[in-house]
Order: sequence, then C-alpha cells, then structure tokens
Amino acid sequence: MNLTIENILIVGSVLLFISIVVGKTSYKFGVPTLLLFLAIGMLAGSDGIGGIRFDDPKIAQFVGVVSLNFILFSGGLDTNWTSVKPILREGIVLSTLGVLLTALTLGGFVWYITDFTFYESM
Repeated sequence: MNLTIENILIVGSVLLFISIVVGKTSYKFGVPTLLLFLAIGMLAGSDGIGGIRFDDPKIAQFVGVVSLNFILFSGGLDTNWTSVKPILREGIVLSTLGVLLTALTLGGFVWYITDFTFYESM
C-alpha cells in the first residue's frame, strides 16, 4: 500500500470505527477495552492481516503522536470536574513531585553508572 494522505485517512478511519465498536461491545461484556485495542493493533500490524508496516521511524512517531492526541482528548473530555475539584491541589503537587523525583533518581542513576556529567545525565 502506498503511503498517501488518502490511505492514511481511510486506514485511520477504519481503525477508529473498529475501536469504537469494540469499545462499546467490550463495555457491554465487561472485557477490558485495552486488551481488545492491543489485539486490533496486532491484527493491523505487519504480522497480522492488516499488513501495516512501521519500518519508517518518522511514520511510527507520527502515528504515536496522533494516537496520544486522541487519548489525551478523550481523557479530558470524559473527566468529571466536579469530582476532581476537591483534590486538584493534591493531585498537582503529587504529580509535580513525582516527575521531579523520578527525573532526579533516574538522572542520578545514569550519572553514577555512566561517564556522563551530571548535567548530561539530567
């Protein structure tokens, strides 16, 4: 399959439609949606019946960024802000401290193990 805008749109639309149908049916049967999305991805991939190849890193990055945009949009759209408001401050503090501690811990580990400078390891 040639990589054109039309092919990207049709394949993306078909996969999005399939994921919507699978998401609704998985909710009805109580099956985790993520497992079914993984199965769809494996079937659509290079070893499955879809035959979509990800040999080009730029195309794989593009697909990943578009997918992440859909995930973040869906998460923001489905968020119940009345239940988030009372704990918003604690959530922001915990997420910020978590990112900071993870970066410092991983950076310190990389600095200790490799010959990187402390600035490079961070």
